[in-house]
Amino acid sequence: MINDLGFITLVLSVLASLYAICAALRGRHDLASPWLSSARRAVVAAFLLMTLSTAAVVYGLVAGDFQVNYVYQTSSRSMSTLLKVTALWGGQEGSILFWTWLMSAFTAAVMVRKWSSDRPLMPWVIVVSVGTLLFFQGVSLFIANPFTRLWFLGQDVVHSVWQPAGTFPAVPRDGQGLNPLLRHPGMVGHPPTLYLGFVGFVIPYAFAMAALITGRAADDTWIRTTRRWTLIAWLFLSIGLILGGRWAYDVLGWGGYWGWDPVENASFMPWLTGTAFLHSAMIQEKRGMLKVWNMILIILTYSLILFGTFITRSGVISSVHSFARSAIGPAFFAFISVTFLASLFLLFERLGTLKSEHQMDSLLSREAIFLLQNLLFLGITFATFWGTIFPMISELVTGEKITVGPPFYNKVNGPLFAVLVLTMGVAPLFAWRKQSAARLGRALWLPFVIAVAIALGLLLTGIRNPAALFGYWLVAFVGLTTLWEFGRGVRARMRHGEGPVLALARLVGRNRRRYGGYVVHLGVVMIALGVVGTNFFQQETQGMLRPGESLHLGRYTMTYESLRQYTLEGGDRQVTEAQVSLYRDGEFLRKLHPNKDFFLSSGQPLSIPAVLSRPGEDVYVLLVGWEEVGPSGSTFKIYLNPLVNWIWLGGLTLMAGTLLAAWPGRQQAASWTTARRPAMGAAASE
Repeated sequence: MINDLGFITLVLSVLASLYAICAALRGRHDLASPWLSSARRAVVAAFLLMTLSTAAVVYGLVAGDFQVNYVYQTSSRSMSTLLKVTALWGGQEGSILFWTWLMSAFTAAVMVRKWSSDRPLMPWVIVVSVGTLLFFQGVSLFIANPFTRLWFLGQDVVHSVWQPAGTFPAVPRDGQGLNPLLRHPGMVGHPPTLYLGFVGFVIPYAFAMAALITGRAADDTWIRTTRRWTLIAWLFLSIGLILGGRWAYDVLGWGGYWGWDPVENASFMPWLTGTAFLHSAMIQEKRGMLKVWNMILIILTYSLILFGTFITRSGVISSVHSFARSAIGPAFFAFISVTFLASLFLLFERLGTLKSEHQMDSLLSREAIFLLQNLLFLGITFATFWGTIFPMISELVTGEKITVGPPFYNKVNGPLFAVLVLTMGVAPLFAWRKQSAARLGRALWLPFVIAVAIALGLLLTGIRNPAALFGYWLVAFVGLTTLWEFGRGVRARMRHGEGPVLALARLVGRNRRRYGGYVVHLGVVMIALGVVGTNFFQQETQGMLRPGESLHLGRYTMTYESLRQYTLEGGDRQVTEAQVSLYRDGEFLRKLHPNKDFFLSSGQPLSIPAVLSRPGEDVYVLLVGWEEVGPSGSTFKIYLNPLVNWIWLGGLTLMAGTLLAAWPGRQQAASWTTARRPAMGAAASE
């Protein structure tokens, strides 16, 4: 009954979305038309119906309605309630439905916000955003339906929402359960935050297309309206990437966090173009420049989001993160092609209206450094895109799928990232329009000298790798220049009698957007520090040990003590767990318990590392294999990952900075309240 309700509400949500598009088109010429108000209500109704539909799937997963095919594939009696809920996005059909529900939530949120300043754009915002929603609703309804049931037709099993003639229900005693790789706390937050980032970028794209259609693209109103929507989407996408890296670090058992996997790349590329858009939008707001750039960047971001969803769910590219090959590939490819070409057509049609209000006065200006950053972001995006699609191209041309590995990305993107981080550090020191070279030099010389001194100190400690020394110098230089900006502002306020703590609090509180951006930069510096440490100085060793024997790596010694086996989750999960002792310079630190699990229902093994985290490094221990339980030997692999925890700390700092930059000040909140009152009054009179 609940499953049928979910299917019916999905159908009704599709009808509501269709009506919203038609009503918006009907009322586009008369902004006071009741058709426009009706379209808004229909979008909210579509969200409520999608909520009921999604809740029906969650109920089936938790209740164990195994006649429903999706529940049978992703849930089981032995799974915890939390894992059963997360199974919503653990499979193809459920993840599409979840994506669709989040998209409906974002579009509904746009409908209930203030309309007064953006009313001319809203009919087309509805058409574009709800058009995207309708596509995913259609995929969920016609291609990847999570409500199909299992029916016996003789000896065969058929899939159908309603009972076909001559069949009887097929009700398995238990389900297959969630993929063991997804049974990790990181998967509770990784897909939802990633999806929130994806769907969030649809909103600025919809406003951009509405601005092009209505001929208002030259105005920066759409930029100002969507700035916080973009920041929120970028924040969630950043969180999703960081949680994904942590999941890979904890579950995949290879000692790393980023392997340039095609699906990782698919999430990373819209982050790159979205970051470029955030920087470029500042120039349009401040100087009325780079209007064409902003349109190109938001179109690319939207298209890359769809592309990422396509390669993850179509199965055209092999990845540990992707779903199996399915029939949704052609539909996604067609939709990406149509929307991308239509967006470019609109852009070329309106090119004449997107002239910059000012010209670039000097290469030593903030406009120039931001433009350079955009070019770097696009260069990294193109290199990543090429490496991602190369296996498909090679298979089409030669019949053989050639995979591009991390060495390619490191060689191409590594130098580009280094220059990008460098420009990130010096950009705040550039003034708008024109910057004096002498003044810039005075601001840079002290951080430069201190960073050189740090690099020389590291050289004296025994670090000889030139690339690593440059990386540490770069991190130190950019971090110091960013902190210099904080110090300069604090000193200016202290000259008026404020203490250092109060001066810092008021400085940041009254310039949240600016200093929130600087905090984000500090987060990126921390991540870069972790990347340099792990890329250049990771160590590993492997060996077979008998109880009492030891393995050495750097200053650490691991002694194997014992091995035991037990079962969990009703006997489905067989665990083989080793106990080892870890020492540093002969001093005992801790007992660790790496283990290897085997899930009988899926026949899939899973290696769970034991990790000792210290401020400067992680010791990462894996149980690779064993001969038998008892005195026989077991094989272990140990990684030493220097500075890896700075990546996670940097991620937290990046999140804090984004929230600070997006948080409205008192004046903004007051202006929003004032603007909302007439809008609410107008809505009430409709």
